Amino acid sequence: LPTEAEWELAARMAALEGLEFQWGRVWEWTGSAYRPYPGFQPASGAVGEYNGKFMMDQMVLRGACDFTPVQHSRITYRNFYPASSVWQMSGVRLAEDA
Repeated sequence: LPTEAEWELAARMAALEGLEFQWGRVWEWTGSAYRPYPGFQPASGAVGEYNGKFMMDQMVLRGACDFTPVQHSRITYRNFYPASSVWQMSGVRLAEDA
């Protein structure tokens, strides 16, 4: 599976080159754990603590699916789900190291 960064780079490069990057039919699993972006600072107090615990063992999904609200259907949106679960609106995009 591509990492989250690889998935986003491929989607952005396709858009810059005028190519159509096929995404949006299913959420695509990545090989990346759902972690904060570098430099992210959690909210103080219980909210930050709760979110950190809730996101344990979640993996990043990128893209969108047929039922995704339009405001979430963008290259930069991150979704998450436990890798041990089956979700009918998810799929895979395979990647090969160059």
